[in-house]
Amino acid sequence: MNKRARGVVQGIVQGVGFRPFIFQLAKRFNLFGFVTNTPRGVDLEVEGEEENLLAFFNAITQEHPPLAHISSLDWFEIPPKGDTEFTILKSRRGEERFTLISPDVCICEDCLAELMDPNDRRFRYPFINCTNCGPRYTIIKDIPYDRATTTMSKFKMCKSCSDEYHDPTNRRFHAQPNACWECGPRTYLHDSKGKQVLCDDPVLKAVELLQEGHILAIKGLGGFHLAVDATNHRAVVRLRRRKHREEKPLAVMVSDLESARKIAHINDKEAEILTSRQRPILLLRKRRFHGLSPQVAPKNNYFGIMLPYTPLHYLIMEGNFPALVMTSGNMTEEPINIHNDDAFKNLKDIADFFLVHDRDIYLRSDDSVVKLIHGVPRQIRRSRGYVPVPIFMPKEMEDIPPALGVGGELKNTICLTKGANAFMSQHVGDMENLETFHFFELTVSHLKKILEVEPHVIGYDLHPDYLTTKYTKNQAKLPSVGIQHHHAHIVSCMAEHGLTREVIGIAMDGTGLGTDGQIWGGEFFLADLCSFTRIAHLNYIPLPGGDMAARHPWRMGLIYLYRAYGQDLFGLPIPFVRKLNKKQADLIISMSEKGLNSPMTSSCGRLFDAVSAILGIRTSIAYEGQAAIELEMCQTRNVPGTYSFSVQHHGDVWTLDPIDTIKEIVSDIIEGESRGKISARFHNTLIEMFARVATEISENTGLKDVVLSGGAFQNATLLSGLTLALKKGGLNVYSHRLVPTNDGGLALGQAICAAMVFSGKKGRFKEI
Repeated sequence: MNKRARGVVQGIVQGVGFRPFIFQLAKRFNLFGFVTNTPRGVDLEVEGEEENLLAFFNAITQEHPPLAHISSLDWFEIPPKGDTEFTILKSRRGEERFTLISPDVCICEDCLAELMDPNDRRFRYPFINCTNCGPRYTIIKDIPYDRATTTMSKFKMCKSCSDEYHDPTNRRFHAQPNACWECGPRTYLHDSKGKQVLCDDPVLKAVELLQEGHILAIKGLGGFHLAVDATNHRAVVRLRRRKHREEKPLAVMVSDLESARKIAHINDKEAEILTSRQRPILLLRKRRFHGLSPQVAPKNNYFGIMLPYTPLHYLIMEGNFPALVMTSGNMTEEPINIHNDDAFKNLKDIADFFLVHDRDIYLRSDDSVVKLIHGVPRQIRRSRGYVPVPIFMPKEMEDIPPALGVGGELKNTICLTKGANAFMSQHVGDMENLETFHFFELTVSHLKKILEVEPHVIGYDLHPDYLTTKYTKNQAKLPSVGIQHHHAHIVSCMAEHGLTREVIGIAMDGTGLGTDGQIWGGEFFLADLCSFTRIAHLNYIPLPGGDMAARHPWRMGLIYLYRAYGQDLFGLPIPFVRKLNKKQADLIISMSEKGLNSPMTSSCGRLFDAVSAILGIRTSIAYEGQAAIELEMCQTRNVPGTYSFSVQHHGDVWTLDPIDTIKEIVSDIIEGESRGKISARFHNTLIEMFARVATEISENTGLKDVVLSGGAFQNATLLSGLTLALKKGGLNVYSHRLVPTNDGGLALGQAICAAMVFSGKKGRFKEI
């Protein structure tokens, strides 16, 4: 006797070939009924033998389309209806639509085979795609996700494409960007003045120009890249000079995994990430003889490498380049360009030629950046390929009110919650100019539109001068909650791991305004989702010149030496002191002593800067975090031993004082110890210091869960070493995987914390 079941599938299940998948699955198991899109996801009913029903529902979770993500599958038995066929019904409309949209992903194997097949009608077509691949988030203007609400609306499908689009058995059934040579977008080549260069094949001509050493601006999936042959040293130097990007590493694209292995060391897990459909930039350790220009990633042990992810990229990489620099198509600190006319105007002094196309990009999306640390892929920048897949939180959080987190000043992202789903935006960038702020505003409005949700509350950073804070203050109709920077870091990691209980939080970064008005950055908390108590921190030290100290690490080196030795520092026989300008140094010391533009800071990032400067690695920087990065890079491996430090108890709060560490580093320098060994011992010292304090907090409180967050944990040595030390002490350690540990993850913590406070949870924001 036949049985019938009704099922509801939620998650990313629309626009990804889910209904055709269900249709084929029902045929396979000889089931009858229907499937349809609804406001909540996909609804279906199937009727047939009980054994086949069970196999059918099991196959849904095991074999779903590659772009689908099932967050829940519920089904239950209902009375049979005697259906004799299985049909795909027209989508149902409802008052509230909640469709999770797939991110932009790389070309699939089927489309790639067609792209390279001379007998296929889409042979060498740069915009080939299907239900399983291609653009999504960057072309969507509104929902529902139909062609009319995307930037493909101006391209009317030819009969062949239309037939594919309407055939449930075809791979391109309801593939909204579906197109071909006859009806779809085209590529065009322009010179630096924006004048079109007439040629038979713009892509082939672009390849020739790259081979000749020219710089090309290439319009991609989420914006423009600036491309140049990575083996052509003069071309790379010219690109750096024109873009005003002095030393920050440049990402490269290679044609395949084999090519990547020629320039970098790659293990199996890294190969899996590199070839994943998200196609992120993956940070990989350089080979000694890699053949690329030393200016691709100077003074860095890693290359940022990605594989082609659009058909256009695959066609360009047929030029047999060992690697192409593929860096964001923008002037430094400005948003990536997405419109042809804007690129012609903004990049004319950088690019020699422009390879553009006429498929508009609605929302820019930079390449994502990932690094494998302690065996786990970590998001350094979460953007193309991952957004807008939500962070799925525990079901117990389904009832929290929708909230908006507006992020911080650097590496900005925003976050919008809807039920137990937290939607992080793509990388917005550093909020230091009007162009980025406008992009921020567009991102907020777009995310609200496609999710059909209006936040009830806004979470923002306490710093009054951040543009995001000023934006929040202008949203007069919405209540808002100021969230302390480092508490937001901890909550973001808690939310990612579904933690709702109290934890020990360790937040280490460069800067964040504390509740006492000082600059925090080396913090130990007792924290839950809506409150925190500050238990311990790195000892306060002056920050002479405020942000200038971060840009000129020698200032922090000087201040730490002054704290350790007083005026006797000028007699230290080390290169750092010999190179000091005494008059300038006296001025900095005087500023700090008098408190003139010298706020106090507990920043871990500034401690890294100080040690980097004292060792003579970096006295000034060209990009954020450079001093700390190069300090980590210069380490000698497997060096034992630590330096001295002290932990002082002052009532309810403890301070961690690294002054003895600084003194012993100076002694090692005087004794001729190498930078590599000193750097290694410094890292060992921080690991021991942080682990000791966390363990003591655990013993005093009984808490066993430790959450690590903040930009300092991008440091693989610190994160791996501290994780191992804490686990050895019997503690449970949680760190970021899906969300950046840097300020790119702040918005998630802000949104969750603001929602909890707004819903009536009482905070314990205790300042000590």
